[in-house]
Amino acid sequence: MSDTYDRSLAHWSEDGRQEMEAFYAVATKDYRLLVEAHDWPKVLAALPAGDRRVLDVACGSGKFPSALVDHAKLATEPAIQVDLLDPSAFSIEEAARALRPPFARGDDLCLMVQDLDEDRSYPLVWAVHGLYAVPTTDLDAAMARFVGAIAPGGMGFVAQARAEAHYLSFYDRYLQSREGTPYTTAEQVEASLRGLGASLEVRPLRYEGIVPADRPDVLEGYLQRCLFDDDLSLPEMLEDPALGPYLRSCRQLDGNYAFAQAVSMIFVRR
Repeated sequence: MSDTYDRSLAHWSEDGRQEMEAFYAVATKDYRLLVEAHDWPKVLAALPAGDRRVLDVACGSGKFPSALVDHAKLATEPAIQVDLLDPSAFSIEEAARALRPPFARGDDLCLMVQDLDEDRSYPLVWAVHGLYAVPTTDLDAAMARFVGAIAPGGMGFVAQARAEAHYLSFYDRYLQSREGTPYTTAEQVEASLRGLGASLEVRPLRYEGIVPADRPDVLEGYLQRCLFDDDLSLPEMLEDPALGPYLRSCRQLDGNYAFAQAVSMIFVRR
């Protein structure tokens, strides 16, 4: 059985689009809340006139810049160049297609953040729900390069689920009867950054992701994406000795499923 990073990378593909769309039918709420929880128009307006660039680490499907455009009331000019970094070429193309003014496609960087050229630096670097599959053995190297990519006077931003969040706790239950590496938690990311001597501000964000009772297709696809395992059907999850009781505990009286999320918003200053 392939491990977490390999399965994650494999699911960022055209074959995984259906479960990806089911996942974002629930998870898009997170990106809206992240945008509403901070003054992003002020942050983006403060980018230097001669260096309006952002590094999007683990860019995924481009949901964060899309949420900024949809919910932050940004000026459409001047343009902001977004360099897209991800080990998946599929993700880079997905994120590029999602970019709308003021964001414009910059460099494509198909690699892991720890492999980013040392001479690259940016006034703004973000990693929004993108570091879960980074093995803990590589985390310090990844975060060192993340911090190193922030230009002096710039800012870094990491949004990562905490250990108690549905996304991580559900995967931990999945691993009770399967070999694999747990997802990297916000607590581990924060500890790594503090170990590097980074100046941090950490703020919590809590909410529930709701899946309606009449959408079992969305529920199955969402949960499969949480696990990066589309071989496990919803009925099989409900029968699983670790996953089943947990899922039943998330079901409300009206039949809807409510998944408790806890996210750390980590701001890094240089």
